[in-house]
Amino acid sequence: RYTLNTFASESGTFSIDYKNDCFLKDGRPFQYISGSIHYFRIPRFYWKDRLLKMYMTGLNAVQIYVPWNFHEAMPGVYNFSGDRDLEHFLDLANQTGLYVILRPGPYICAEWEMGGLPAWLLQNPDIMLRSTDPDYLQAVDSWLAVLLPKVRPWLYSEGGNILSVQVENEYGSYFTCDYNYLRHLHNLFRVFLGEDTVLFTTDGNTDKEMACGTLQGLYATIDFGTDTNVSAAFDRQRRFEPRGPLVNSEFYAGWLDHWGDQHAQVDTNKVAGMLEEMLSMGANVNMYMFEGGTNFGYWNGADHDTRYRPVVTSYDYDAPLSEAGDPTDKLLAIKDIIKRFRAVPEGPMPPPTAKFAYGFVTLKKVGRMSSLLDILSPQGPILSPNLKTFEEMKRYYGYMLYRTKLPKMLHDKTPLISPLNGVHDRAYVSVNGVYQGLLERDTTLAVNVTGQQGDQLDIVVENMGRVNFGSKINDYKGLVSSLFLGSDVLTDWQIYSLDIDEVIASGWPHSGGLDLSLEPGSEAFDGPVFYMGTLEPMGLAWDTFLKLRGWTKGHVWINGVNLGRYWPQRGPQQTLFVPGPLLSGSQPNNITVLELERASADARVLFMDRAQLNSAAGGS
Repeated sequence: RYTLNTFASESGTFSIDYKNDCFLKDGRPFQYISGSIHYFRIPRFYWKDRLLKMYMTGLNAVQIYVPWNFHEAMPGVYNFSGDRDLEHFLDLANQTGLYVILRPGPYICAEWEMGGLPAWLLQNPDIMLRSTDPDYLQAVDSWLAVLLPKVRPWLYSEGGNILSVQVENEYGSYFTCDYNYLRHLHNLFRVFLGEDTVLFTTDGNTDKEMACGTLQGLYATIDFGTDTNVSAAFDRQRRFEPRGPLVNSEFYAGWLDHWGDQHAQVDTNKVAGMLEEMLSMGANVNMYMFEGGTNFGYWNGADHDTRYRPVVTSYDYDAPLSEAGDPTDKLLAIKDIIKRFRAVPEGPMPPPTAKFAYGFVTLKKVGRMSSLLDILSPQGPILSPNLKTFEEMKRYYGYMLYRTKLPKMLHDKTPLISPLNGVHDRAYVSVNGVYQGLLERDTTLAVNVTGQQGDQLDIVVENMGRVNFGSKINDYKGLVSSLFLGSDVLTDWQIYSLDIDEVIASGWPHSGGLDLSLEPGSEAFDGPVFYMGTLEPMGLAWDTFLKLRGWTKGHVWINGVNLGRYWPQRGPQQTLFVPGPLLSGSQPNNITVLELERASADARVLFMDRAQLNSAAGGS
């Protein structure tokens, strides 16, 4: 049905023509029109569908990041299988007729957890990330020695489809400004990818960013969006790269959402108009994002300017392809512009994937987190006089529980205080199983508690995602400084590392092994509580969207897979994307919810046939 052109297998050449200010492919002038897409935010099942939609829009290239932490979750343990099969993605792009602009990091930003750097780097408390710190470089060298040899056969000069490779990413936005670090990476990339590969840098549209992020021998490109004067931005690129092709490596066709924002929207007419202006100048353009996808699990990042601001689960980005991969009016407008500059493939655009509203499912209470620790933390607690961070416990994502005893009788409400803003990022406080309230980084540094001497104080801490941009990416999680109860420093902790994802992936709580009568039913539970339910099979497994109206904040798993966070009260996102391939049309589908504050009164969730990403509930 579709015309696929696959590249000839014999190797070609791709280079920069400084005389004529363009790229040369096989000796002829070449202009790319590209879109960013992240294989790590899209189920593997849908990779081909998304690439085909990009190809049918008229793009001739895709730009992809490689997140280090997605492939090396523990030091020296590498995973390139399933949804992490980078080479399969490159092969599909090749089959579809799309060239690749590769951005392998080691840092990627991308609104991704810690900008793609693995959290285990932070086990060294003195490490200087993105610099010539020997400990950091040793980890980077080991990683790139695994990654780059996998990539080399896919270079255009080797018969593959990778045209160019970025060294580091937006380095000028980081404070270290360490040219020796860039030189080190430059040498490493040359060793593994050869002397002829076009290597480039990308930086924001300011003199400081371009000055700190560029290096002789790496082709300097720039990024900017619709709020920018095109000529002025390319004039800035010219100051750092006087000859060669004009390149906007990230043309912002949309934008990201933080919890508490309004859903970002970038005007379609502005995107189309600026795209036309750049293409008519002969510029090479990559649209960021072309499809955003989803921050499944714990993979969302966060920003920290005046305060900590975590990114939502959806990475829809108001992109030309929606979070679920559906063509939008923005995509059609872009296609109309591209048609004026190059032939667009004949044939129909692949249709949106099928959606289904499965309706309501009622969940039942499994129990309080604090009463399930034998299951959730089978290894038991670490005993420590002082607090330990997630990184010290080697529990890099998700949740931990800190437990101690009240040191004295509290007749009156007494403040539990984090005086040094040491709750990273959100803490749910209970005494003897009764929820007292919460502490939140940068916004809520005290909560009042009452109780008797010797009562059990439980603090469940949620890692909401590490900072992915700027100078604060070494973002330690957990209780990172002392807590005070009134004027007393709390000590003598039992610290539980919680294996929630591992336990749910193995079938709990649906697999039994738990007496649900442990937690008698009807009274309202506040604080961290697990719920379970079943979506009965309907003979089809189509995409759907899960709405948790009346629930407060938490995480959802379907058939053992972590869909991500919900927080409808803060918004803007109101639904979670559930890819059809996660569901079974013939077997019951297990739903597990960890509600951190308070569930809806009827404990129902709703499966809808459309996304709702733009509540008016904004505001924190």
